[in-house]
Amino acid sequence: MADTSTPDVSSGAGPGVPGDATLSARSMMLCWRRSIRLTVLLVASLGASACATMQQVMALSDVDFSLDRVARVRLAGVDLDGKRSFSDLGLADVARLTAAVVDRDLPLSLDVHLTAVNPEDNTVDARLVRMDWTFLLEGRETLSGVFEDEIVLPPGEPRDVPIPVSLNLVEFFDGSTRDLVNLALALSGQGDETAEVALRASPVVQTVLGPIRYPHPITMSATVGRE
Repeated sequence: MADTSTPDVSSGAGPGVPGDATLSARSMMLCWRRSIRLTVLLVASLGASACATMQQVMALSDVDFSLDRVARVRLAGVDLDGKRSFSDLGLADVARLTAAVVDRDLPLSLDVHLTAVNPEDNTVDARLVRMDWTFLLEGRETLSGVFEDEIVLPPGEPRDVPIPVSLNLVEFFDGSTRDLVNLALALSGQGDETAEVALRASPVVQTVLGPIRYPHPITMSATVGRE
């Protein structure tokens, strides 16, 4: 006779399915659910980190950089403060500058001061850690450099970013000693002429994922000297 007894359901087994197989399936289901929970938590954690990073990146991309002024202009070691024209130079200074022009070695040093403003409605500080730059004078590229001082830019608080620049003026401009002195005086804001200056820069901000470069170079320009 055929066995017509009812299968034992207390063990969770059906016909042809061992009870330990059902327990194994339940264990796998529990493990799978635990894995999903862990994955969700991991994604959430990464999402918070990514959100913080994007806030920092957006904070820098929203920072307004402008060229504020040029200061501490010196030409071949001659301090131009208080000089308004070539005729204000002493004989010793004229002789020194003329000799430098003849020797094709006329060092010009100055500080380009940028103003960086992190918008007041930003929720995080922007931390500037590096800036690759190129200095342009009268529309002409001169030299490039790297600014590596760290500057914290709190929301709504302008910060000064001083860029020291040194170049040999006669490598980029021809002219008499008077012409080159007048150009330097225009840069100092004391001469009777004006000069066009610009700084093309690529700022870098520090984030939780490391330094991130500004998406596109920015160019800040100004007309300096007496208008």
